[in-house]
Order: sequence, then C-alpha cells, then structure tokens
Amino acid sequence: MRETDGQTQQFSLGREHALTIPEIISTVYQAMSEKGYDPINQIVGYIISGDPTYITSYHNARYLIQRVERDELLEEFVRYYISQKEGV
Repeated sequence: MRETDGQTQQFSLGREHALTIPEIISTVYQAMSEKGYDPINQIVGYIISGDPTYITSYHNARYLIQRVERDELLEEFVRYYISQKEGV
C-alpha cells in the first residue's frame, strides 16, 4: 500500500492456488518419478535430513515441498497410512 494525496492505493499480485499437502506430495512424487529418481527414498531423505537438494527443482517440486513443515509431511503420511489400515 502507498498513500497518494491522502488516498491509500492497494497493489495486489494474484494469489497462486493454495495447494493442499496431499497435492504437494503428489506433485513432488510425480516430478521425482519423471526425472528418474526413486521418489520414496528421496522424500524420506529430505524429511530426515531437511536438505532440500534431495528434491528436484523440476516442476518447482523443491519450492513446493519447502512450503510445508517436515513434521506436517510426516503427519500427513501417518494420517494416510492409518486411514488405509482402519478404512477411515
């Protein structure tokens, strides 16, 4: 915002579509697969180490996964696993 002649003008960049954690995981998985990496091993390496170089920058996968806290990624994986086992 800036003031001009006592009037406040607003400038806004369009917000990008807010992806859900499952959408981010899926996008990262697909990008890793397309680049020929083992997505499971690479994502686990990222979660354990916090080193973003485990994730390719292809299709903005590295940027996307860094938007989510690693503990939130783990929560999502556990939640999904339990829901599959329990049929919830």
